[in-house]
Amino acid sequence: MAWMLLVVAGLLEVGWAIGLKYTAGFTRLLPTILTVLCMLLSVALLGAAARTLPIGTAYGVWVGIGAVGAALLGIVLFKEAVTPARLVFLALMVIAVIGLKATGGHN
Repeated sequence: MAWMLLVVAGLLEVGWAIGLKYTAGFTRLLPTILTVLCMLLSVALLGAAARTLPIGTAYGVWVGIGAVGAALLGIVLFKEAVTPARLVFLALMVIAVIGLKATGGHN
């Protein structure tokens, strides 16, 4: 269950990272409210997952999901640069998240 909470927390982190772009510096009300809600839920679920999982593993996976998701959505939604090097480093982050899951899931 902790891993499921952690994945949802990571996806919510993607939501708030992308939401920051839509808030226009927190000047748009609805995107700001949705972004802040995603932030709060994301951190709350990370905290819940960290009750069971080692904090280094939980935090690393949370950050990895958020970073990769935000980068990929940045490419899709905002036409950010796609370079071979960028894709390689995103793939390395995915490998790191998988490695943390495979090796660090126990207290």
